[in-house]
Amino acid sequence: MPELPEVETVRAGLAAIVTGRRIEQVTVLHARPVRRHVGGPGDFAAALAGRTFDDPRRRGKYLWLPFTDGDALLAHLGMSGQFRLDAADAPLLPNTRVLFDLAPPPVGPLDTTVAPSLNQLRFVDQRMFGGLSLSPGGADLPAELAHIGRDLFDPDFDTASVVARIRRKRSGIKRVLLDQTVTSGIGNIYADEALWRVKLHYDTAADSLRPARIRELLDAARTVMAEALAQGGTSFDSLYVNVNGSSGYFGRALAVYGREGLPCLRCGRAIVREAFMNRSSFRCPSCQRRPRAATYRVPG
Repeated sequence: MPELPEVETVRAGLAAIVTGRRIEQVTVLHARPVRRHVGGPGDFAAALAGRTFDDPRRRGKYLWLPFTDGDALLAHLGMSGQFRLDAADAPLLPNTRVLFDLAPPPVGPLDTTVAPSLNQLRFVDQRMFGGLSLSPGGADLPAELAHIGRDLFDPDFDTASVVARIRRKRSGIKRVLLDQTVTSGIGNIYADEALWRVKLHYDTAADSLRPARIRELLDAARTVMAEALAQGGTSFDSLYVNVNGSSGYFGRALAVYGREGLPCLRCGRAIVREAFMNRSSFRCPSCQRRPRAATYRVPG
């Protein structure tokens, strides 16, 4: 699934093309992507027509497109969701699910603008794990995302509070990094990359780490995601692209994720892949040694 750098890349791309544009018509080509909208596909289309987009927003890897009336379009990209801007008469990409016909972009002194012929925003989703729904009053923060923790790039991110919360967890540190209620935006890829940078095994108990060590890990996660963002995120295939169809290139710079059997860039030992929470973890067996003691303390 896309993580913070990938979703921020999409958000920034959307901001440049939809902010200030009115939705003239919505066409739902497949009902599944709007399954979370209680009124169904017809009501979804009717409820969005006539609204004007404000600047798209994000918390962690969660994206929403506010409307100027205070509501918002909540967008979950799932594993393969994409937003693409095209001309309404251009051929549809395979797996196109929802169409938003847009009014021409606003013209102003700061307008750099999108070509007026690019007047249709399309939601494309091959696997259809993603979805779109209307969030009433959700312009500032949809109620559906109120439980999601602030991410490492949020100006109101409270490092001391998050460090203290992490130290109260008895789970392995990677499980805690992936807990979006603690801090959001970090997924499997960037968790592995951050842990490699600070030489921590993913199963190290969170409550065994000193505060300075946790801050070091959070700083590493922030740094690696900033580097990925500068390259448009990480793309392994055509399922993750920006609104113009371009892929991210940070996958070429990953130090550990997806590099099973290749030499560690720090010590030369072969990277290993291990089962973790129905997915995989990648680590260097020399730089990131398994904790000697029991991973978790038994409560009581």
